[in-house]
Amino acid sequence: MGMTEGTTFLAMDFGASSGRAMLGTLEDGRLNLRELHRFSNDPVELAGRLQWDLPRLFFEIKQSLNKAAREGVRIASIGIDTWGVDYGLLDARGRLLGDPVHYRDRRTDGRMEEAFARVAKEEIYARTGLALLPFNTLYQLFTQAQEGDALLSCASDLLFMPDLMAYLLTGVKGCEYTIASTSQMLSPRTRSWDGELLQKLGIPTHLLLPVTEPGVVRGTLLSEIARETGVGEVPVVAVAGHDTASAVAAVPALDEDFAYISSGTWSLVGIETHEPVISAEAREANLTNEGGVDGTIRVLKNVMGLWIIQECRREWERRGCALTFAQIAQQAQEAPAFAALFDPDEEDFMTPGDMPAKIAACCRRTGQRAPETVGAVARAVFESLALKYRWTVQKLEKARGSAIGTLHIVGGGSNNALLNQFTADALGIPVITGPSEATAIGNLMMQAKALGLVEDMRALRGIVARSFAVGRVEPGDRRPWDAAYDRFLQITGLR
Repeated sequence: MGMTEGTTFLAMDFGASSGRAMLGTLEDGRLNLRELHRFSNDPVELAGRLQWDLPRLFFEIKQSLNKAAREGVRIASIGIDTWGVDYGLLDARGRLLGDPVHYRDRRTDGRMEEAFARVAKEEIYARTGLALLPFNTLYQLFTQAQEGDALLSCASDLLFMPDLMAYLLTGVKGCEYTIASTSQMLSPRTRSWDGELLQKLGIPTHLLLPVTEPGVVRGTLLSEIARETGVGEVPVVAVAGHDTASAVAAVPALDEDFAYISSGTWSLVGIETHEPVISAEAREANLTNEGGVDGTIRVLKNVMGLWIIQECRREWERRGCALTFAQIAQQAQEAPAFAALFDPDEEDFMTPGDMPAKIAACCRRTGQRAPETVGAVARAVFESLALKYRWTVQKLEKARGSAIGTLHIVGGGSNNALLNQFTADALGIPVITGPSEATAIGNLMMQAKALGLVEDMRALRGIVARSFAVGRVEPGDRRPWDAAYDRFLQITGLR
Protein backbone atom coordinates (compact mmCIF):
# COMPACT_ATOMS: atom_id res chain seq x y z
CA MET A 1 0.00 0.00 0.00
CA GLY A 2 1.32 3.43 -0.85
CA MET A 3 2.11 6.13 1.63
CA THR A 4 0.63 9.61 1.61
CA GLU A 5 3.42 12.18 1.94
CA GLY A 6 3.34 15.06 4.38
CA THR A 7 0.75 13.56 6.74
CA THR A 8 1.05 14.78 10.33
CA PHE A 9 -0.01 12.88 13.45
CA LEU A 10 -0.12 13.92 17.12
CA ALA A 11 1.10 11.60 19.89
CA MET A 12 0.10 12.36 23.47
CA ASP A 13 2.64 10.49 25.62
CA PHE A 14 2.18 10.54 29.39
CA GLY A 15 5.36 9.50 31.21
CA ALA A 16 6.35 9.10 34.83
CA SER A 17 7.25 12.76 35.39
CA SER A 18 6.13 14.62 32.27
CA GLY A 19 3.73 14.53 29.39
CA ARG A 20 4.53 15.50 25.83
CA ALA A 21 2.65 16.29 22.67
CA MET A 22 4.80 15.07 19.78
CA LEU A 23 4.13 15.80 16.12
CA GLY A 24 5.23 13.28 13.53
CA THR A 25 5.12 13.93 9.79
CA LEU A 26 5.56 11.21 7.17
CA GLU A 27 7.44 12.67 4.24
CA ASP A 28 9.67 11.04 1.61
CA GLY A 29 9.42 7.69 3.36
CA ARG A 30 10.68 9.09 6.66
CA LEU A 31 9.13 10.23 9.90
CA ASN A 32 10.07 13.73 11.06
CA LEU A 33 9.55 14.29 14.77
CA ARG A 34 8.94 17.53 16.64
CA GLU A 35 7.96 18.30 20.22
CA LEU A 36 4.92 20.58 20.28
CA HIS A 37 4.18 20.87 23.98
CA ARG A 38 5.61 19.54 27.25
CA PHE A 39 4.13 19.65 30.74
CA SER A 40 4.63 18.04 34.15
CA ASN A 41 2.74 14.89 35.10
CA ASP A 42 2.80 14.76 38.86
CA PRO A 43 0.39 12.75 41.00
CA VAL A 44 -1.53 14.63 43.67
CA GLU A 45 -2.06 13.53 47.28
CA LEU A 46 -5.73 14.08 48.13
CA ALA A 47 -7.58 12.75 51.18
CA GLY A 48 -5.00 10.06 51.76
CA ARG A 49 -4.82 8.84 48.17
CA LEU A 50 -2.17 9.45 45.51
CA GLN A 51 -4.18 10.32 42.40
CA TRP A 52 -3.80 11.29 38.77
CA ASP A 53 -4.32 15.02 38.19
CA LEU A 54 -6.62 14.15 35.31
CA PRO A 55 -8.46 17.49 34.86
CA ARG A 56 -5.15 19.31 34.45
CA LEU A 57 -3.80 16.67 32.07
CA PHE A 58 -6.94 16.93 29.97
CA PHE A 59 -6.44 20.69 29.91
CA GLU A 60 -2.89 20.08 28.62
CA ILE A 61 -4.22 17.85 25.83
CA LYS A 62 -6.45 20.71 24.72
CA GLN A 63 -3.54 23.15 25.05
CA SER A 64 -1.59 20.89 22.68
CA LEU A 65 -4.41 20.94 20.16
CA ASN A 66 -4.67 24.73 20.50
CA LYS A 67 -0.94 25.07 19.78
CA ALA A 68 -1.25 22.92 16.68
CA ALA A 69 -4.15 25.02 15.41
CA ARG A 70 -2.32 28.30 16.07
CA GLU A 71 0.71 27.02 14.16
CA GLY A 72 -1.46 25.99 11.23
CA VAL A 73 -0.68 22.27 11.62
CA ARG A 74 -3.30 20.00 10.09
CA ILE A 75 -3.48 16.88 12.25
CA ALA A 76 -4.57 13.66 10.58
CA SER A 77 -5.15 11.83 13.89
CA ILE A 78 -4.36 11.69 17.61
CA GLY A 79 -3.02 8.77 19.67
CA ILE A 80 -2.59 8.44 23.45
CA ASP A 81 -0.23 6.23 25.48
CA THR A 82 0.84 5.94 29.09
CA TRP A 83 1.91 3.32 31.62
CA GLY A 84 -0.26 0.31 32.42
CA VAL A 85 -2.58 -0.85 35.23
CA ASP A 86 -4.29 2.46 36.20
CA TYR A 87 -7.93 3.13 35.37
CA GLY A 88 -10.98 5.34 35.88
CA LEU A 89 -14.55 4.35 36.67
CA LEU A 90 -17.64 5.76 34.96
CA ASP A 91 -21.21 5.78 36.25
CA ALA A 92 -24.26 4.79 34.21
CA ARG A 93 -24.39 8.28 32.67
CA GLY A 94 -20.77 8.12 31.56
CA ARG A 95 -19.51 10.48 34.24
CA LEU A 96 -16.14 9.99 35.88
CA LEU A 97 -16.33 8.75 39.47
CA GLY A 98 -13.39 10.58 41.04
CA ASP A 99 -9.84 11.03 39.83
CA PRO A 100 -8.04 7.74 39.06
CA VAL A 101 -5.68 6.43 41.73
CA HIS A 102 -1.98 6.37 40.85
CA TYR A 103 -0.18 3.01 40.88
CA ARG A 104 2.38 4.29 43.41
CA ASP A 105 -0.38 4.78 46.00
CA ARG A 106 -0.02 2.46 49.00
CA ARG A 107 -3.63 1.25 49.11
CA THR A 108 -2.69 -2.19 47.79
CA ASP A 109 -0.09 -2.85 50.51
CA GLY A 110 -0.68 -6.41 51.74
CA ARG A 111 -3.64 -6.98 49.42
CA MET A 112 -1.77 -9.22 47.00
CA GLU A 113 -1.14 -11.73 49.80
CA GLU A 114 -4.84 -11.57 50.76
CA ALA A 115 -5.74 -12.36 47.15
CA PHE A 116 -3.35 -15.35 47.21
CA ALA A 117 -5.29 -16.71 50.21
CA ARG A 118 -8.32 -16.94 47.93
CA VAL A 119 -6.58 -17.94 44.70
CA ALA A 120 -3.08 -19.39 44.82
CA LYS A 121 -0.44 -17.23 43.19
CA GLU A 122 0.54 -20.18 41.00
CA GLU A 123 -3.00 -20.28 39.62
CA ILE A 124 -3.12 -16.52 39.05
CA TYR A 125 0.13 -16.68 37.10
CA ALA A 126 -0.97 -19.75 35.13
CA ARG A 127 -4.21 -18.00 34.15
CA THR A 128 -2.78 -14.57 33.29
CA GLY A 129 0.93 -15.06 32.57
CA LEU A 130 1.56 -11.71 34.22
CA ALA A 131 4.23 -10.89 36.79
CA LEU A 132 2.88 -10.74 40.33
CA LEU A 133 3.17 -7.05 41.20
CA PRO A 134 1.12 -5.39 43.97
CA PHE A 135 0.03 -2.45 41.84
CA ASN A 136 -1.55 -4.55 39.05
CA THR A 137 -5.16 -3.65 38.28
CA LEU A 138 -6.32 -6.98 39.71
CA TYR A 139 -5.11 -6.02 43.19
CA GLN A 140 -6.28 -2.41 42.89
CA LEU A 141 -9.81 -3.65 42.18
CA PHE A 142 -9.54 -6.37 44.82
CA THR A 143 -8.64 -3.63 47.32
CA GLN A 144 -11.69 -1.58 46.35
CA ALA A 145 -13.91 -4.64 46.65
CA GLN A 146 -12.48 -5.58 50.06
CA GLU A 147 -12.89 -2.02 51.33
CA GLY A 148 -16.49 -1.83 50.10
CA ASP A 149 -15.55 1.24 48.06
CA ALA A 150 -18.76 3.07 47.13
CA LEU A 151 -17.23 4.17 43.81
CA LEU A 152 -16.89 0.55 42.73
CA SER A 153 -20.50 -0.24 43.60
CA CYS A 154 -21.67 2.81 41.60
CA ALA A 155 -19.54 2.08 38.54
CA SER A 156 -20.84 0.89 35.19
CA ASP A 157 -17.63 0.93 33.14
CA LEU A 158 -13.89 0.67 33.72
CA LEU A 159 -11.59 2.48 31.30
CA PHE A 160 -7.80 2.21 31.38
CA MET A 161 -6.06 5.58 31.24
CA PRO A 162 -5.43 5.90 27.47
CA ASP A 163 -8.99 4.69 26.80
CA LEU A 164 -10.35 7.10 29.41
CA MET A 165 -8.59 10.06 27.80
CA ALA A 166 -9.82 8.96 24.38
CA TYR A 167 -13.36 8.73 25.78
CA LEU A 168 -13.16 12.26 27.20
CA LEU A 169 -12.09 13.47 23.74
CA THR A 170 -14.56 11.48 21.65
CA GLY A 171 -17.40 10.24 23.85
CA VAL A 172 -16.65 6.70 22.63
CA LYS A 173 -15.75 3.99 25.15
CA GLY A 174 -13.29 1.22 24.31
CA CYS A 175 -10.70 -1.17 25.68
CA GLU A 176 -7.43 -1.56 23.76
CA TYR A 177 -5.56 -4.85 24.06
CA THR A 178 -2.02 -3.80 25.04
CA ILE A 179 -3.14 -1.63 27.95
CA ALA A 180 -5.70 -4.22 29.09
CA SER A 181 -2.97 -6.87 29.06
CA THR A 182 -1.18 -5.13 31.95
CA SER A 183 -4.11 -5.70 34.32
CA GLN A 184 -3.52 -9.35 35.36
CA MET A 185 -7.18 -9.96 34.49
CA LEU A 186 -6.75 -11.10 30.89
CA SER A 187 -5.93 -14.51 29.50
CA PRO A 188 -2.92 -14.19 27.14
CA ARG A 189 -4.13 -17.26 25.27
CA THR A 190 -7.68 -16.07 24.50
CA ARG A 191 -7.03 -12.30 24.81
CA SER A 192 -10.28 -12.02 26.73
CA TRP A 193 -11.18 -11.40 30.38
CA ASP A 194 -10.81 -14.24 32.88
CA GLY A 195 -14.24 -13.94 34.46
CA GLU A 196 -13.78 -16.96 36.70
CA LEU A 197 -10.66 -15.48 38.32
CA LEU A 198 -12.38 -12.15 38.88
CA GLN A 199 -15.43 -13.81 40.44
CA LYS A 200 -13.21 -15.78 42.85
CA LEU A 201 -11.77 -12.47 44.05
CA GLY A 202 -15.12 -10.71 44.29
CA ILE A 203 -14.37 -8.29 41.46
CA PRO A 204 -17.39 -7.25 39.35
CA THR A 205 -17.06 -8.28 35.71
CA HIS A 206 -19.82 -6.10 34.25
CA LEU A 207 -17.39 -3.13 34.31
CA LEU A 208 -15.17 -4.59 31.58
CA LEU A 209 -15.58 -3.76 27.91
CA PRO A 210 -14.75 -6.10 25.01
CA VAL A 211 -11.04 -6.03 24.14
CA THR A 212 -10.04 -4.68 20.72
CA GLU A 213 -6.70 -4.82 18.89
CA PRO A 214 -4.43 -1.75 18.70
CA GLY A 215 -4.34 0.38 15.58
CA VAL A 216 -8.02 1.22 14.96
CA VAL A 217 -9.86 4.53 14.87
CA ARG A 218 -11.77 4.88 18.14
CA GLY A 219 -13.79 7.98 17.21
CA THR A 220 -13.50 11.67 16.34
CA LEU A 221 -13.14 14.70 18.58
CA LEU A 222 -16.39 15.86 20.14
CA SER A 223 -17.73 18.86 18.25
CA GLU A 224 -17.33 21.19 21.25
CA ILE A 225 -13.66 20.20 21.70
CA ALA A 226 -13.07 20.51 17.97
CA ARG A 227 -14.44 24.06 18.05
CA GLU A 228 -12.68 25.03 21.29
CA THR A 229 -9.26 23.90 20.08
CA GLY A 230 -9.65 24.90 16.43
CA VAL A 231 -8.35 21.60 14.99
CA GLY A 232 -11.65 20.28 13.66
CA GLU A 233 -13.17 16.83 14.18
CA VAL A 234 -9.91 14.87 14.07
CA PRO A 235 -9.93 11.05 14.47
CA VAL A 236 -8.56 9.56 17.68
CA VAL A 237 -6.74 6.26 17.11
CA ALA A 238 -6.50 3.54 19.76
CA VAL A 239 -2.76 3.00 19.29
CA ALA A 240 -0.77 0.58 21.45
CA GLY A 241 -1.93 2.47 24.54
CA HIS A 242 0.64 0.89 26.84
CA ASP A 243 3.75 3.01 26.47
CA THR A 244 6.08 0.01 26.45
CA ALA A 245 4.07 -1.60 23.67
CA SER A 246 4.41 1.60 21.64
CA ALA A 247 8.14 1.72 22.35
CA VAL A 248 8.66 -1.90 21.28
CA ALA A 249 6.69 -1.25 18.07
CA ALA A 250 9.37 1.34 17.23
CA VAL A 251 12.37 -0.95 17.76
CA PRO A 252 14.26 -0.61 14.43
CA ALA A 253 14.89 -4.35 14.05
CA LEU A 254 14.37 -6.08 10.71
CA ASP A 255 14.55 -9.66 12.04
CA GLU A 256 13.32 -11.50 15.13
CA ASP A 257 16.69 -12.38 16.71
CA PHE A 258 16.77 -9.59 19.28
CA ALA A 259 15.90 -8.62 22.80
CA TYR A 260 15.00 -5.09 23.85
CA ILE A 261 15.16 -2.80 26.81
CA SER A 262 12.70 0.05 26.91
CA SER A 263 14.85 2.12 29.23
CA GLY A 264 13.65 4.95 31.41
CA THR A 265 12.25 5.13 34.93
CA TRP A 266 11.77 1.38 34.55
CA SER A 267 13.81 -0.99 32.40
CA LEU A 268 11.45 -3.27 30.48
CA VAL A 269 13.66 -6.13 29.30
CA GLY A 270 12.00 -8.50 26.87
CA ILE A 271 11.52 -10.39 23.63
CA GLU A 272 8.70 -10.64 21.11
CA THR A 273 6.96 -14.00 20.68
CA HIS A 274 3.80 -15.26 19.04
CA GLU A 275 2.74 -17.42 22.00
CA PRO A 276 2.83 -16.70 25.75
CA VAL A 277 5.57 -18.28 27.86
CA ILE A 278 3.95 -19.56 31.05
CA SER A 279 5.90 -22.03 33.16
CA ALA A 280 7.10 -22.52 36.72
CA GLU A 281 10.51 -21.18 35.73
CA ALA A 282 8.96 -18.11 34.08
CA ARG A 283 6.88 -17.51 37.22
CA GLU A 284 9.92 -17.81 39.49
CA ALA A 285 11.74 -15.25 37.33
CA ASN A 286 8.57 -13.07 37.44
CA LEU A 287 8.48 -12.86 33.64
CA THR A 288 5.35 -11.25 32.29
CA ASN A 289 3.34 -11.81 29.10
CA GLU A 290 1.93 -8.50 27.89
CA GLY A 291 0.19 -7.70 24.66
CA GLY A 292 2.11 -6.37 21.70
CA VAL A 293 1.16 -5.11 18.27
CA ASP A 294 0.40 -7.26 15.24
CA GLY A 295 -0.54 -10.34 17.24
CA THR A 296 2.68 -10.51 19.29
CA ILE A 297 3.27 -11.17 22.96
CA ARG A 298 5.90 -9.17 24.82
CA VAL A 299 7.59 -11.62 27.16
CA LEU A 300 9.49 -9.35 29.51
CA LYS A 301 10.54 -8.51 33.01
CA ASN A 302 10.09 -5.21 34.80
CA VAL A 303 13.54 -4.32 36.10
CA MET A 304 13.93 -1.15 38.10
CA GLY A 305 15.60 1.42 35.88
CA LEU A 306 16.87 4.96 36.07
CA TRP A 307 14.36 5.73 38.83
CA ILE A 308 17.13 4.82 41.29
CA ILE A 309 19.60 7.34 39.88
CA GLN A 310 16.83 9.95 39.51
CA GLU A 311 16.03 9.59 43.21
CA CYS A 312 19.75 9.75 44.10
CA ARG A 313 20.09 12.95 42.10
CA ARG A 314 17.07 14.43 43.88
CA GLU A 315 18.60 13.64 47.28
CA TRP A 316 22.02 15.01 46.31
CA GLU A 317 20.35 18.20 45.13
CA ARG A 318 18.48 18.45 48.43
CA ARG A 319 21.86 18.27 50.15
CA GLY A 320 23.14 21.16 48.02
CA CYS A 321 24.95 19.14 45.34
CA ALA A 322 23.17 19.87 42.08
CA LEU A 323 24.49 17.68 39.25
CA THR A 324 23.43 16.92 35.71
CA PHE A 325 23.01 13.27 34.70
CA ALA A 326 26.09 13.68 32.48
CA GLN A 327 28.15 14.85 35.47
CA ILE A 328 26.90 11.91 37.53
CA ALA A 329 27.87 9.48 34.75
CA GLN A 330 31.33 11.05 34.50
CA GLN A 331 31.94 10.62 38.22
CA ALA A 332 30.69 7.02 37.98
CA GLN A 333 33.15 6.29 35.18
CA GLU A 334 36.01 7.53 37.34
CA ALA A 335 35.00 5.45 40.39
CA PRO A 336 36.50 1.99 41.13
CA ALA A 337 34.79 -0.92 39.35
CA PHE A 338 32.58 -3.48 41.12
CA ALA A 339 33.11 -2.01 44.60
CA ALA A 340 29.47 -2.62 45.59
CA LEU A 341 26.67 -4.58 43.90
CA PHE A 342 22.98 -5.05 44.72
CA ASP A 343 19.68 -6.19 43.24
CA PRO A 344 17.99 -3.07 41.75
CA ASP A 345 14.60 -4.73 42.28
CA GLU A 346 14.76 -4.81 46.07
CA GLU A 347 11.49 -3.54 47.51
CA ASP A 348 13.18 -0.63 49.33
CA PHE A 349 14.11 0.94 46.00
CA MET A 350 10.51 1.02 44.75
CA THR A 351 9.44 4.03 46.80
CA PRO A 352 10.71 7.63 46.99
CA GLY A 353 13.12 8.66 49.71
CA ASP A 354 16.80 9.00 50.50
CA MET A 355 18.02 6.61 47.81
CA PRO A 356 21.78 6.86 48.56
CA ALA A 357 20.99 5.89 52.17
CA LYS A 358 18.84 2.96 50.98
CA ILE A 359 21.70 1.74 48.77
CA ALA A 360 24.18 2.08 51.64
CA ALA A 361 21.89 0.11 53.96
CA CYS A 362 21.44 -2.63 51.34
CA CYS A 363 25.20 -2.95 50.87
CA ARG A 364 25.83 -3.17 54.60
CA ARG A 365 23.15 -5.88 54.94
CA THR A 366 24.99 -7.95 52.33
CA GLY A 367 28.39 -7.59 53.96
CA GLN A 368 29.77 -4.92 51.63
CA ARG A 369 31.26 -1.53 52.29
CA ALA A 370 28.67 1.12 51.54
CA PRO A 371 29.53 3.48 48.67
CA GLU A 372 30.00 7.02 49.93
CA THR A 373 30.76 9.35 47.01
CA VAL A 374 28.45 10.34 44.18
CA GLY A 375 30.63 8.45 41.72
CA ALA A 376 30.76 5.29 43.83
CA VAL A 377 26.98 5.24 44.35
CA ALA A 378 26.24 5.90 40.67
CA ARG A 379 28.73 3.26 39.50
CA ALA A 380 27.12 0.72 41.83
CA VAL A 381 23.72 1.58 40.34
CA PHE A 382 24.84 1.28 36.69
CA GLU A 383 26.86 -1.92 37.23
CA SER A 384 24.04 -3.54 39.20
CA LEU A 385 21.53 -2.65 36.48
CA ALA A 386 23.77 -4.12 33.76
CA LEU A 387 24.21 -7.34 35.74
CA LYS A 388 20.45 -7.62 36.36
CA TYR A 389 19.92 -7.15 32.62
CA ARG A 390 22.30 -10.08 32.02
CA TRP A 391 20.38 -12.27 34.48
CA THR A 392 17.08 -11.33 32.82
CA VAL A 393 18.30 -11.94 29.27
CA GLN A 394 19.51 -15.39 30.31
CA LYS A 395 16.00 -16.16 31.60
CA LEU A 396 14.52 -14.91 28.32
CA GLU A 397 16.92 -17.10 26.32
CA LYS A 398 15.72 -20.13 28.29
CA ALA A 399 12.10 -19.09 27.75
CA ARG A 400 12.46 -18.96 23.97
CA GLY A 401 14.95 -21.81 23.71
CA SER A 402 17.67 -20.00 21.78
CA ALA A 403 20.42 -17.44 22.24
CA ILE A 404 19.86 -13.72 21.71
CA GLY A 405 22.31 -12.11 19.30
CA THR A 406 21.53 -8.41 19.66
CA LEU A 407 20.06 -6.13 22.30
CA HIS A 408 18.15 -2.98 21.30
CA ILE A 409 17.90 -0.22 23.91
CA VAL A 410 15.23 2.38 23.19
CA GLY A 411 13.78 5.22 25.22
CA GLY A 412 15.46 7.94 27.27
CA GLY A 413 17.94 5.51 28.83
CA SER A 414 19.45 4.85 25.41
CA ASN A 415 21.28 8.18 25.83
CA ASN A 416 23.24 6.88 28.83
CA ALA A 417 26.50 5.89 27.13
CA LEU A 418 28.11 4.48 30.28
CA LEU A 419 25.18 2.19 31.11
CA ASN A 420 24.99 1.10 27.46
CA GLN A 421 28.68 0.09 27.50
CA PHE A 422 28.28 -1.72 30.83
CA THR A 423 25.29 -3.57 29.39
CA ALA A 424 27.18 -4.67 26.26
CA ASP A 425 30.13 -5.77 28.40
CA ALA A 426 27.96 -7.67 30.88
CA LEU A 427 25.98 -9.50 28.18
CA GLY A 428 28.83 -9.96 25.72
CA ILE A 429 26.66 -9.02 22.72
CA PRO A 430 26.30 -5.85 20.60
CA VAL A 431 23.91 -3.21 21.87
CA ILE A 432 21.98 -1.01 19.41
CA THR A 433 20.91 2.27 21.00
CA GLY A 434 17.99 4.44 19.98
CA PRO A 435 15.71 5.94 19.11
CA SER A 436 15.31 7.72 22.42
CA GLU A 437 11.77 8.84 21.57
CA ALA A 438 10.62 5.30 20.79
CA THR A 439 7.33 5.52 22.67
CA ALA A 440 6.13 8.60 20.77
CA ILE A 441 7.45 7.15 17.49
CA GLY A 442 5.56 3.89 18.00
CA ASN A 443 2.42 5.85 18.86
CA LEU A 444 2.74 7.97 15.70
CA MET A 445 3.53 5.05 13.41
CA MET A 446 0.58 3.01 14.69
CA GLN A 447 -1.62 5.97 13.77
CA ALA A 448 -0.18 5.87 10.26
CA LYS A 449 -0.84 2.13 10.10
CA ALA A 450 -4.42 2.60 11.33
CA LEU A 451 -5.06 5.13 8.56
CA GLY A 452 -3.70 2.71 5.94
CA LEU A 453 -0.51 4.66 5.25
CA VAL A 454 1.87 1.87 6.36
CA GLU A 455 1.31 -1.67 5.16
CA ASP A 456 2.65 -3.84 7.98
CA MET A 457 5.05 -3.96 10.92
CA ARG A 458 8.07 -4.72 8.76
CA ALA A 459 7.38 -1.58 6.73
CA LEU A 460 6.73 0.37 9.93
CA ARG A 461 10.05 -0.62 11.49
CA GLY A 462 11.81 0.04 8.19
CA ILE A 463 10.59 3.63 8.28
CA VAL A 464 11.84 3.99 11.86
CA ALA A 465 15.26 2.59 10.88
CA ARG A 466 15.54 5.07 7.98
CA SER A 467 14.31 8.02 10.03
CA PHE A 468 16.43 7.95 13.17
CA ALA A 469 20.14 7.50 13.74
CA VAL A 470 21.06 4.65 16.06
CA GLY A 471 24.29 3.83 17.85
CA ARG A 472 26.13 0.52 18.12
CA VAL A 473 28.09 -0.48 21.21
CA GLU A 474 30.43 -3.45 20.96
CA PRO A 475 31.23 -5.50 24.07
CA GLY A 476 34.68 -5.24 25.59
CA ASP A 477 36.56 -7.73 27.74
CA ARG A 478 33.91 -9.90 29.36
CA ARG A 479 36.15 -11.65 31.89
CA PRO A 480 35.89 -9.05 34.69
CA TRP A 481 32.13 -8.96 34.14
CA ASP A 482 31.93 -12.76 34.42
CA ALA A 483 33.65 -12.58 37.79
CA ALA A 484 31.41 -9.69 38.89
CA TYR A 485 28.32 -11.62 37.77
CA ASP A 486 29.24 -14.61 39.94
CA ARG A 487 29.65 -12.24 42.90
CA PHE A 488 26.37 -10.48 42.02
CA LEU A 489 24.52 -13.81 42.11
CA GLN A 490 26.01 -14.63 45.50
CA ILE A 491 25.18 -11.23 46.97
CA THR A 492 21.60 -11.15 45.68
CA GLY A 493 20.73 -14.83 46.04
CA LEU A 494 19.63 -14.92 42.40
CA ARG A 495 20.27 -18.08 40.42
